[in-house]
Amino acid sequence: MKSTPPTVTASEQKQWLTYKDVLVELSVSRSTLDKWRAEGLAPKFVKLPNGEMRLRRADFDAWVHQLQKVA
Repeated sequence: MKSTPPTVTASEQKQWLTYKDVLVELSVSRSTLDKWRAEGLAPKFVKLPNGEMRLRRADFDAWVHQLQKVA
């Protein structure tokens, strides 16, 4: 009997955001996000072995929530 691969929901697919996803959600330029990261103001990204950057959705949401408290 052939097994079928597990189905992945849309929310499970977006547990990790790409750098571009973050730029779009924040509506900021790459240079702005790069500056925030250099200054330690952005959430921590994970660098994959292929060099791409990813950010956990939960970390992004918590970071945005923290910004709302400050404002």
